[in-house]
Amino acid sequence: MNAIAKSRAMWMVVALLVPVALLNYLDRQMLATMKTSVMGDILDIGNDANWGRMLGQFKWVYAFLSPVGGYIADRFGRRMTICGSLLAWSLVTWATGHVTTYEGLLVTRSLMGISEAFYIPAALALIADYHPARTRSSAVGVHQMAIYLGVIVGGFGGFVAEHPQLGWRLAFNACGLIGVIYSVPLFLLLRDRRGTDGSRAAAGGVLESVRELLSNGSFILLVLYFTLPALAGWVVRDWMPAIFQDQFHLTQGRAGVWATLPWQLAAIVGAGVGGWLADRWMDQTQRGRIYVSAIGMALIIPGIFGVGNAGTLTMAIALLSLFGIGWGFFDSNNMPLLAQITRPGLRATGYGIMNLVSISCGGLADWGFGVLRDQRVPLNRIFGIFAAIALVSLVIVLLIRPRPETLESVD
Repeated sequence: MNAIAKSRAMWMVVALLVPVALLNYLDRQMLATMKTSVMGDILDIGNDANWGRMLGQFKWVYAFLSPVGGYIADRFGRRMTICGSLLAWSLVTWATGHVTTYEGLLVTRSLMGISEAFYIPAALALIADYHPARTRSSAVGVHQMAIYLGVIVGGFGGFVAEHPQLGWRLAFNACGLIGVIYSVPLFLLLRDRRGTDGSRAAAGGVLESVRELLSNGSFILLVLYFTLPALAGWVVRDWMPAIFQDQFHLTQGRAGVWATLPWQLAAIVGAGVGGWLADRWMDQTQRGRIYVSAIGMALIIPGIFGVGNAGTLTMAIALLSLFGIGWGFFDSNNMPLLAQITRPGLRATGYGIMNLVSISCGGLADWGFGVLRDQRVPLNRIFGIFAAIALVSLVIVLLIRPRPETLESVD
């Protein structure tokens, strides 16, 4: 394959995955921005603690099945794992628009967790398969931009839910239909990278794969680094619309937009700049991605601390935007860092384990935040704890030791 054809194939896979990433995160944010409407329609949800439990339910199922999805992608191929995930996501999204009870909502969110657990590990591993070290952070950054765009679009869900001719149910039905339609061209056009069959065969059994990963000290550090900031990240995504609505006396629609749009736009900028900068810095040192990610964490810390202490909407938006830039730096480099410390046949499995720990803890954070809200614990105290946890993360990432000898031969 000549250089032009190879470059076209590298970026085509990213382009094909962008709509899937957008849809995956659209429904998550859409539900958060529709909280008032959904709770008003499904009365047996009852209180914030139950709402937090429902948000956590999705995350716990998603988390515990992520290593399974990752292992299947490593062992049997990324393409079918991704396409199957999108089709399942679409059907469950459509079904969500038809639930009438809290228990029904718990069931659909659990099924959504199953479908999404198979996507992210496989998608990021496929991007890492196609992109060599010199473009990997940039490619992952573009994919993560689509995630942020999905959150932005979902941020307008409150307006849709409030509209008398639309409503929250129509939004879920429409998104499910769009996903079913897109699954057809995705199946026809997406391909696993040639030459990765050997890597998949080398993935080995489940126990062997997990044992190899857990015996890698840098992988353990990366899991911790990936997890600790996510406690704040999930609360910001899931609860910030409700926080803005209460703190600044906004309507549901306006709260959803202001709590989502500015910091996700900032995250898009951060992912683009952070991915590009990391790829350039790798020309000078194998620790280039670590340094860029650490810069991102240094921006996250004051951003998250300040949000809990912001006295005005303008200040809160500015601090959330700082958080978003840092998050983009952080998010665009996690899979590329994983690729520096593990072999190709363990990438999706490794990311699945990272998701297992990170998202299960994020589910606890969602539930715990709901409980603390019911008990009227001050926001500045809660977000101060999140900032302290992010400070620990900054130290952890600097301890990771990339191993150049493990960089894949397919580059």
